Amino acid sequence: MAAAAPSTPLGPFIDSAVAWTTWVTLMGAVGLTTLALLSAGPAAARTAPAALPAVTARLSLAAAVLAVLAVPAVLTDLAHGASKTHGYDYAAAWDTLFDGSNAGRLSGLEVTLSLAGAALVAPLVVRSIAAGPARRWLLSAGLAASSVALGTTKFPTRTPADWGRTSFDTLVWMLHLLGGGVWLGGLAGLLLLAFPGAVPAAGRRPFWSAAIRRFSVTAMASVAGITLSGLFLYWAHVDGPTQLVTTMYGRVLGVKILIFGGLLLLGMVNQFWLHPKIDALREEGDERPPATLLLRRFPLVVAVEVLLGMTLLFVAPFLHGSARNQAFQARAAEQSATPIPAKKLPKLPAKEVSASTWVYGTAETAAVVVLMVGAYRVSGRLARRRTDGTATPATAAA
Repeated sequence: MAAAAPSTPLGPFIDSAVAWTTWVTLMGAVGLTTLALLSAGPAAARTAPAALPAVTARLSLAAAVLAVLAVPAVLTDLAHGASKTHGYDYAAAWDTLFDGSNAGRLSGLEVTLSLAGAALVAPLVVRSIAAGPARRWLLSAGLAASSVALGTTKFPTRTPADWGRTSFDTLVWMLHLLGGGVWLGGLAGLLLLAFPGAVPAAGRRPFWSAAIRRFSVTAMASVAGITLSGLFLYWAHVDGPTQLVTTMYGRVLGVKILIFGGLLLLGMVNQFWLHPKIDALREEGDERPPATLLLRRFPLVVAVEVLLGMTLLFVAPFLHGSARNQAFQARAAEQSATPIPAKKLPKLPAKEVSASTWVYGTAETAAVVVLMVGAYRVSGRLARRRTDGTATPATAAA
């Protein structure tokens, strides 16, 4: 409460709401398609082949709907920026698509590839196609289109002076966005599959055990990407922990970090407690009420994770500028004898990457990778120990 006043306002609420809609649709389409391609689809094919068409069709329908909804969301954002009266000029927004500028090309690609991603996965809504050999090719092509559409939001709109730094910054943002899309969109997809009709009751338990285990791999890879890219973005935009409370950027980032921490805690509950128990009960062939209770509790935990993830995406658009610049501009304003217009406030240059930056970054990368791989192995061992500890001698021998 005693911290200095924020140096910049949060910005209009409606702008963040429009940006939130864009992120939810674009990232959701990526996550749902990835789940169908890498986790739920293969799990259904291995444990409950009859459920593969229904699982693929449900996830593909949701991905296609989100990809289509991304188009009006993107156009609304462009219309707000193109309006001269702070309203929404959709005609001007439409004219900016492929208008010859780099920004226009990227906006045009964002809209075009979103529609292409929807068109590619839409045929999989037909269960006969979802069960055929075209399933993997259509999902792969749809995922590629949706991923590039998401990436265009962070591709540079001007020819960079330093191609190396700009390319690295773009790669970091791609890791951040794709990681968030695969993780949060995948959680939403699991919640969709928990509703009746996707998986027959007879194959529900083996399907969920395999699907959760496969999703854990992609989720952990996504969390690793988010963590590493987040550490780099923190280094680039924040000069020390004190700026997390003395600048508006830092305060918003602090809220985002707290929500991300809550998501990680729920993920740990799933990974080290709920998933191993479901695995153990599935291996035992247990049909008692505890097995049903666990399978009912899992969607509830996932629903909370999805809500936290959507809250995280709502907070993110409030991040404007950087904590470094806000703190620097606040000091400059205090030292100036006359008020400085907001557009003329000085800005700090981007941080220079040194040898120590690469050393620390490499060490952080290795630590995060080792931690994620170790966590996945530990959770698998917990499942096997629970299975061995509760199985009969005959099943244990088998």
